[in-house]
Amino acid sequence: MDDRYSADVLAAGWRERGSRALPRVAAERDLVVEVAADGFCGAVIAVTSGMVELEDRHERRRLFPLGPGFLVDGADVVLIAPAAAVAAAPKRTASGSFAAPDSRARVARASRILVEGRHDAELVEKVWGDDLRAEGVVVEYLKGVDLLPAMLDEEPPSAQRRYGVLVDHLVPGSKESRLAEQVMRGPHGAHLKIVGHPYVDVWQCVTPRAMGIASWPVVPRGIDIKVGICRAFGWPAESQTDIARAWQRILARVHSYRDLEPSLLGRVEELIDWVT
Repeated sequence: MDDRYSADVLAAGWRERGSRALPRVAAERDLVVEVAADGFCGAVIAVTSGMVELEDRHERRRLFPLGPGFLVDGADVVLIAPAAAVAAAPKRTASGSFAAPDSRARVARASRILVEGRHDAELVEKVWGDDLRAEGVVVEYLKGVDLLPAMLDEEPPSAQRRYGVLVDHLVPGSKESRLAEQVMRGPHGAHLKIVGHPYVDVWQCVTPRAMGIASWPVVPRGIDIKVGICRAFGWPAESQTDIARAWQRILARVHSYRDLEPSLLGRVEELIDWVT
């Protein structure tokens, strides 16, 4: 007689019972793989830090996390790192670049990157610090972009000492964009590159996803952007100490380039290229 009540439906393994185990396939170089989510199809060209890099027939490259969600010859598979890649995978820095095998910093270049304030410098250091030390690039902050012309007159750039400048709120018609245009037309423009992001403050360059919010709060005109953000989050904002603590809370949410807005990422990479 069939006793349908003999088994415990909540016994260990009930979630996996009846599920089909997918074959595990090593992501060997030149293996052709299709991404189930969007149909991107390409050959494996590299496996690093839990990611597989695919190149399609148009030579477009994309990175995907290893695991399920791939098709090989039309069949669902779990993509895993090949044994050699697991043993000798090169490390990546927080900026996403491959870490240099020799971690010792090189002698600082004469060229440098200038940012507006301490928070900008700390954010650049956290994500690009390893790259900058490997390249010998120093980041200095100006305590405000208004001080840029005086700094350039005191320590002018040259062909052997280029300056790259990162500016907040570099959008058409802003005070920052007018100052940048004026400086670039001046005597130092030939050895200078000024780029910027569209946000009023570098705090907003941290993605809302990294902060665990839907979007950054809108701060009314006339209220300091940092003070307004702190108040919107319910954080103290009565002193510079409060602002500094708020920034440390935000900075703690940044672990890699994935936690920053693309409009900042591209500009910093552009400046590193310029000064190196």
